[in-house]
Amino acid sequence: MTPTSPKHRRAVVIGGGVAGMLAAAALADHAEKVTVIERDQLPDIPIPRKGLPQARHVHILYSGGARAFENLLPGVTERWLAAGARRIPLPTGLVSYMAQGWLRRWSEMQYMIACTRDLLDLVVRDRLMHQHPHVTLLQGHELLRLNGTADRVTGVRVLGPDGRESDHQADLVVDASGRGSRAPHWLTELGIPTIEEAEVDSGLVYASRLYRAPTGSENFPLVNIQSDPNAPAPGQTATIEPVEGGRWLVTLSGTRGGEPTDNPDEFEKFARSIRHPVVGELISMTTPLDRSVTVTRSTVNRRRYFEKARTWPEGFVVVGDSVATYNPLYGQGMSVAAQGLIKLRDEVRLRGLAAPGLGRAAQRGIAEPAATAWDLATSQDILYPGAIGPQPRPGAGVAGRYVNRLMHTATGRPAVCKAFFDVITLSRPVTSWGHPDTVVASLRGPGRPPLTEPPLTKAEWAIAAGESGDTTPVKVTNS
Repeated sequence: MTPTSPKHRRAVVIGGGVAGMLAAAALADHAEKVTVIERDQLPDIPIPRKGLPQARHVHILYSGGARAFENLLPGVTERWLAAGARRIPLPTGLVSYMAQGWLRRWSEMQYMIACTRDLLDLVVRDRLMHQHPHVTLLQGHELLRLNGTADRVTGVRVLGPDGRESDHQADLVVDASGRGSRAPHWLTELGIPTIEEAEVDSGLVYASRLYRAPTGSENFPLVNIQSDPNAPAPGQTATIEPVEGGRWLVTLSGTRGGEPTDNPDEFEKFARSIRHPVVGELISMTTPLDRSVTVTRSTVNRRRYFEKARTWPEGFVVVGDSVATYNPLYGQGMSVAAQGLIKLRDEVRLRGLAAPGLGRAAQRGIAEPAATAWDLATSQDILYPGAIGPQPRPGAGVAGRYVNRLMHTATGRPAVCKAFFDVITLSRPVTSWGHPDTVVASLRGPGRPPLTEPPLTKAEWAIAAGESGDTTPVKVTNS
């Protein structure tokens, strides 16, 4: 199949967040003009914006997602690091207490990019506009409807900041408007039958606060205390993410009956009260940058099965959080969006921007990484007390017991730990956990006694206590 020429082809992307910018990058080489429609006025510096309240909490970009970003926007990783983001090796730069115990800090197996969401988005946006000057960003514009019919979407109608409505024609419209997407409504207006949806709500609440990072902590690990979904109690977590500007972004979370509050006087107390107090102990040695605590309650897992629609209009694709949103605890949303957009770009590259069947094929491709992340997130969230949503499928109990065994073994066997991180970082498919070597090793168990304390070195404890200014990366041993 020969792709059509980009000459005179036009694309519209709804949403100027990270998924929207990546969508524009995916289409930029295949369209004469790409127009991005964004409701907010986007900042020129890395600060929070109204339309992305969840940006104030911990965001990490796993290596599977970072590679996808780099594939779509070459050079973006280097720009993040130059702007102050950190590349944290996994599990070397991670102190994590999973439900099954402490992970050992072996040599690098995968990695993550750590920075504020505000910085991550700004660098992506700047990189896109620099590489693709024919991409136009319309800020302060609200999408009113899709133009077209149930057979083909031909463009969009938008409301500008001056109160005037205008139409934008397009061979392809991509909805990247995020968690609040109205795509099902827009499709219904065109005559498309109702889209199947699913929700799993653990009642999770997030609370975050910025702290001053201790002097010399430039190579401090990310510290994370996870909850145990198998315990008959609310799931509570605490995470310290080192971010740009010499800061620690600290996020606490709790499901129904165990939620954190916006009271700054309760923040450290909550961090000390969960399965292990190390996050509370570490932040007690430094100071918050202000008294504000940001709380977010919109954490429902929601999936829309666009790929199952009985009919689908040509010229329309839905991507990113508009397709599925996940409990942010698992840190996979941005990675899933980027991997889905590679699927879109590859279909456009193969077929052409306006080719028949493009939207249907792309939607099926986008569903693949979304399904993996959905299963990983909801299989855990539905176990918490008071969780609302469909119960696990028949046979899920056996699979769940195997995954628990694998994660338990990962605390003591580096090969299984690597298999664990390969999937969690979306670098390999979940089916890789079924490799015979991984199965046999998991059945044998960790082979080492469990760690009884967080694997922080004496040097790291000294840095946290303000007793050392040594910025040399810490060598970690795992006996």
